[in-house]
Amino acid sequence: MAFGLGRLGWPPEQFWAATPREIAAALRAHRGAGGTTTDRAALAALMAAYPDA
Repeated sequence: MAFGLGRLGWPPEQFWAATPREIAAALRAHRGAGGTTTDRAALAALMAAYPDA
């Protein structure tokens, strides 16, 4: 509860509606675990491959 309501700042309705899987995913994202990072060159390549306009 402290993480969802405090650290994430979710309103009570959002916290209580979240599934344990969603809360775990938010915790992993907050800790930076399990994700990958993208360096500047990879980001530029993605932007060139998928332009907005």
